[in-house]
Amino acid sequence: MSIQKTAVVQDAYEHLLHAEQTKKSVTPLTDLYPSLSVHEAYQVQLKAIDQKVKAGQKIVGKKIGLTSFAMQELLGVDQPDYGHLLDSMSVPNKGSIAVDSLFEPKVEGEIAFILNKDLKGPNVTAEDVLAATESIIPSLEIVDSRILNWKIKLQDTVADNASCGLYVLGDEKFAVNGLDLTKIEMNLYKNGELMNKGTGADVLGHPATCVAWLANKMYEYNVILKAGEVILSGALSAAVVAQKGDVVTAEFSELGKVEVSFR
Repeated sequence: MSIQKTAVVQDAYEHLLHAEQTKKSVTPLTDLYPSLSVHEAYQVQLKAIDQKVKAGQKIVGKKIGLTSFAMQELLGVDQPDYGHLLDSMSVPNKGSIAVDSLFEPKVEGEIAFILNKDLKGPNVTAEDVLAATESIIPSLEIVDSRILNWKIKLQDTVADNASCGLYVLGDEKFAVNGLDLTKIEMNLYKNGELMNKGTGADVLGHPATCVAWLANKMYEYNVILKAGEVILSGALSAAVVAQKGDVVTAEFSELGKVEVSFR
């Protein structure tokens, strides 16, 4: 990477860090740096994660975003993106989150994978993913953006750790054998009202296909998916906006439910 490109990555990293430190949303990176590439945006993300790890946080998994064709079309892209999960992002099932600790949170229901084997690209298949899966578990992802009003393009969300804020896992794990993940249905409720619904087939046709994409994509950055990691495989339906006083619940056929409240 050229000196000029390295400077852009550093400036973009500091721009997002300032938002995090001040809890004030900032201008999109793509407005400030119109030529910012997706590869450079991942360098911004990796730099931020590296700094957090050096400060004592631990990487506990990964998340996949933009797995629905609707979201890809909205941002004008033809592939998903990914971010890192840190131990500081975990919220217990039925836990409570302070809205003031976030920017503009939204909640998605997802199927999470717990790995018992490493997955290393570039030729990982959905079958490989299932063979490396210890269990699956219902989950919520609280997506959040440091970019003002969610005015994001692909490079903005990639640099911002794929807009990952927090995540919640259900209480019970399930063996993947015997389950058709494409047929798992998910209903997403806010304050008891059904907001939307989806199935496992709504994320690239199969949640394991998403995880395979992730393993192969991360190979480009010399990163592997490790045994024990949590992998959020993508939202089964549209995200719902969360505000103070809201309770969001995802109910999954076969997997039970997972819930979080906002205070």
